[in-house]
Amino acid sequence: MKVIESRLQGVKLIEPAVHEDERGFFLESYHVDRYAANGIPQYFVQDNHSFSKEVGVLRGLHYQLEPRAQSKLVRVTAGAIWDVVVDIRQGSPTYGQWESFELSAANKRQLLVPQGFAHGFCTIATNTEVQYKVDCVYSKMHDRGIAWDDAKLAIQWPVLFPILSNKDANHPTLEEAENNFVYRIG
Repeated sequence: MKVIESRLQGVKLIEPAVHEDERGFFLESYHVDRYAANGIPQYFVQDNHSFSKEVGVLRGLHYQLEPRAQSKLVRVTAGAIWDVVVDIRQGSPTYGQWESFELSAANKRQLLVPQGFAHGFCTIATNTEVQYKVDCVYSKMHDRGIAWDDAKLAIQWPVLFPILSNKDANHPTLEEAENNFVYRIG
């Protein structure tokens, strides 16, 4: 496996070793010892699976507050997404900055989103399935989000008019949400 460091500290793009032949392929989507040896020590406790029928479904930007903050290991098993992470760690030199990655069933890449980052994605193919592991179980009480269209973040999503849930359409801006953060570094 190959681990590529992002410009946002702790965010990692993972290219698993893929063994292909005339029958298809095999890959390890997760191996606790190999991932730890490659700087990914999280112990994952819950698997999630989302399905989006159409291009332009946008989910996010989500995070959980301490003490229920989550790291995520994200991959796409059908279709493709434009995946976005936003640094919400107050005191970080990259606070409020974002980075995007294309994850697809074809490229088989994974993305590690550590605690202290908001996460969201937009489908860029029909019938897209996203599977991700988290290192803390979901807690409705700690569940939060940031507006996908926050003007200060200026995320350049691949669609102008995404398909959103009511919840995702009504998240506050980063500035409005930052009083809730407990991700402070430095």
